[in-house]
Amino acid sequence: MQSAVTIMGFNLAAVFAMMIIGWFISLWYRNVTIVDSLWGLGFVLIVWITFSLSEGFPGRKTLIAVLVTVWGLRLSIYLSTRNWGAGEDPRYGEWRKKSGKRFWIVSLFKVFLLQAIFMWVISIVLQVGQLAPTPDTIGWLDILGVFAWAIGFFFEAVGDWQLARFKADPANKGSVMDRGLWAYSRHPNYFGEFLIWWGLFLITLSTPNSWWTVISPLIITAVLLKMTGIPLTEYTIVKTRPGYKDYIKRTSAFVPWFPRKENS
Repeated sequence: MQSAVTIMGFNLAAVFAMMIIGWFISLWYRNVTIVDSLWGLGFVLIVWITFSLSEGFPGRKTLIAVLVTVWGLRLSIYLSTRNWGAGEDPRYGEWRKKSGKRFWIVSLFKVFLLQAIFMWVISIVLQVGQLAPTPDTIGWLDILGVFAWAIGFFFEAVGDWQLARFKADPANKGSVMDRGLWAYSRHPNYFGEFLIWWGLFLITLSTPNSWWTVISPLIITAVLLKMTGIPLTEYTIVKTRPGYKDYIKRTSAFVPWFPRKENS
């Protein structure tokens, strides 16, 4: 079996290779949105490379690999279906305009390889959790982690499904999605993503000297709350849906909670 450094090196090389292939495909179609579909698949690739090369406790390795595979494949299929035929994501379109003729090479570094690095750093928690041979039993932190992951997966998967159904109805064009889980959180899918990664961290935390892998869920949390998650999403929606400002006033941004009354 390989050392931890070697395994992590293999994983970095693998996601770089995957993203470079994705970049070539994006050049052919003149659309870099394909990178969204590769996000979940990259973690699946990393988790199974680690599973194959590491000597960690088989029970925990299997647990992490299965949870990440279920999450990653669902996310990739959902994003691929959502983006199919929809054209290039506006945020990438803006970068394409600013970069002009250089975008073909700029996109390799600014979109694909940058996401590969983020993916590898975030996946540290998945790699470390599989590398540890002890404890060789499933403990209470593992169970708590699975519980958090399951709640998160529910919010992310159901939230995405409800939003997809809403958008598929032409009668809802220009309207604000405020039904189902979206009546309690403006971003139930992001809240679900948040819980999924903290759940995976709890599983890894059951192994010795793994507290530092908290960097993984912390990065995810920062991205969702302060970077390309809620801020960027709402910046765009407020411009296109007049009723969204009222929705903001009555609905929790992240953690699901009962809607505020209109006169409060």
